[in-house]
Amino acid sequence: MKLGVCYYPEHWPKSRWQEDAQQMQKIGIEYVRIGEFSWSTIEPTPGELHWEWLDESLDILHSHGLKVILGTPTATPPKWLVDRNPSMLAKDEQGRVRHFGSRRHYTFASLEYREECRRIVTLMAERYGQHPAVASWQTDNEFGCHDTILSYAEADLAAFRLWLAAKYGTVDALNKAWGNVFWSMDYRSFDEIELPNLTVTEANPSHRLDFQRCCSDQVVAFNKLQVDILREYSAGRDLVHNYMGFFTAFDHHKVGQDLDVASWDTYPLGFLDQEAIYTEEEKHQYLRVGHPDFGAFHHDLYRGCGKGRLWIMEQQPGPVNWAPHNPTPADGAVRLWTWEAFSHGAELVSYFRWRQAPFGQEQMHAGLLRPDAQEAEAAKEAAQVANEVKQLAQSLGLDAEELVSLPSAGKVALMFDYDACWSLDIQPQSRAYRYLFWSYRVYEALRELGLSVDIIPSDASLDMYELLVLPAQAHITSELQEKLNAYEGVLLAGPRTGSKTDTYQIPENLAPGPLANLLPLTVERVDALPEHTQLAVSGKWGTGKLKHWHEQIKTNLPCVLKDDAGNPVLMGADRHFYLASCLDNNLLKLSLAKLAEKASLPTYYLPKGVRIRERGNVIFVFNYASQSVVFEPENAELLLGSKTLGSACVAIWKKNK
Repeated sequence: MKLGVCYYPEHWPKSRWQEDAQQMQKIGIEYVRIGEFSWSTIEPTPGELHWEWLDESLDILHSHGLKVILGTPTATPPKWLVDRNPSMLAKDEQGRVRHFGSRRHYTFASLEYREECRRIVTLMAERYGQHPAVASWQTDNEFGCHDTILSYAEADLAAFRLWLAAKYGTVDALNKAWGNVFWSMDYRSFDEIELPNLTVTEANPSHRLDFQRCCSDQVVAFNKLQVDILREYSAGRDLVHNYMGFFTAFDHHKVGQDLDVASWDTYPLGFLDQEAIYTEEEKHQYLRVGHPDFGAFHHDLYRGCGKGRLWIMEQQPGPVNWAPHNPTPADGAVRLWTWEAFSHGAELVSYFRWRQAPFGQEQMHAGLLRPDAQEAEAAKEAAQVANEVKQLAQSLGLDAEELVSLPSAGKVALMFDYDACWSLDIQPQSRAYRYLFWSYRVYEALRELGLSVDIIPSDASLDMYELLVLPAQAHITSELQEKLNAYEGVLLAGPRTGSKTDTYQIPENLAPGPLANLLPLTVERVDALPEHTQLAVSGKWGTGKLKHWHEQIKTNLPCVLKDDAGNPVLMGADRHFYLASCLDNNLLKLSLAKLAEKASLPTYYLPKGVRIRERGNVIFVFNYASQSVVFEPENAELLLGSKTLGSACVAIWKKNK
């Protein structure tokens, strides 16, 4: 449970660097990320390398006992490089070039740009790979930020044709997989295939899905190019990339296979304001603390992408500059978010940024220090957390370094699959339905029951989980089918599970496709509903509404919920259940509580805005509500805080044996 900060020494006079390092150390900062946007400072003209400033800043940080996360600078190629290689620039869906002047101005598929990245990363790794200050490396910065995964440039077309040829072998196999007999879309060769943009109407969904997969694989290859260099020159250092919230345009699990740790950049207030998932009531209620499940959902998702290891590379410390509105966090919110991350297994929480910049695009983005170098409120809260971490270690009889050993796994698994997300986003059938948002609401209901959840990929082991939820696993691979057949816990498959093949076609036996052996039913018709249409549901497990998606099912399975016409909504027996519709929050929660009971998992009906997370015998309690609440876990001893939690407050308890 370490604290860090993102620092840009190149933005400030050298006379300030010693003081910055001293102040970081005083607050309790142990890790400092630098360098990820510094290419033009390192190499202002081709081949003219200026390392002195970076040498000096690393030496100063090291002399104060600070560990450095050194970023490769490939997210911001300099102007001279763009002018020399204009083909490296991405194009948007309308075919317009995305020009120099901000950041992320490249396409992952550009082989010319990859060679320049190989060169600059090799130079950095040769120089700093064994530097005593460098504890880890961050590759690039926020892959895909500003919608930069899908690019429609010439380099992307060339990469796509090669990718398709490698996947299908022959164009006849591709034509069959894509169903190109429809609308006379058959190709004679891979060279005839274009990118799926600027078509008269909707492009073939199989074409779009494969293009998404190809673009995701370009990210994997781009990241691996850097990883291989860093492994060679800086062995033993952790390699990490910083992912983003509510971002699904590439497969984070595949990128994570080449890294040691997954990290992400968490901005609870910015995402609350700009994301369509949240209602106006939620935006009002959680204006200054963020939604109770935003951070937790991504902590659990990315821990699953990081082989069980999680860092927070950027934590919001105050108002941001990029959301529709940018309120100041409530007093205590930065501390709350930090402890929330630690409760989900984060080894490090790093704040963005050290000092608010008085220039550039982010000058309205707060830091731990104000532009005049005085401490902002978040610096005080960070220092408080640093002291509380020591107190917690003492209370548990552990050394502070041993806190990371607290188990972070939950007993409930929610499967999140990027390929399923792409499939169902390509043809959502209802504008009110999104795979990501439905998965998030299922996670929210589980959390409101006090359950500790792991978010897992489709290839994860299932043995350790008592309850497994597949919100909408569109395609069931043979490997996943085998694991589900052997799974001994309670399984819930949600609507649209098994509804597509790998090539984006409807299964011959209809949904749920291969899962029909466990769930003997057939989805005969679907009803994709607008937001304002909500149908009544009732049964042994409760009453409520269904919305967004409703399947008409033929089955002999027992039904515990039906719609007002008597059609099955939730059905199953023994350990296997199928949910045919998206339910409202209350009924979804009631249903999940029944399934948790079948799995012998204890549940709480938590007060509104309250969440808990268990790590071994330690229970973390968080209050995101605007009013004080009282919550005391059963048979537990208070270690930190109070059973009466004010708004944005934290309590930590230890279970008695």
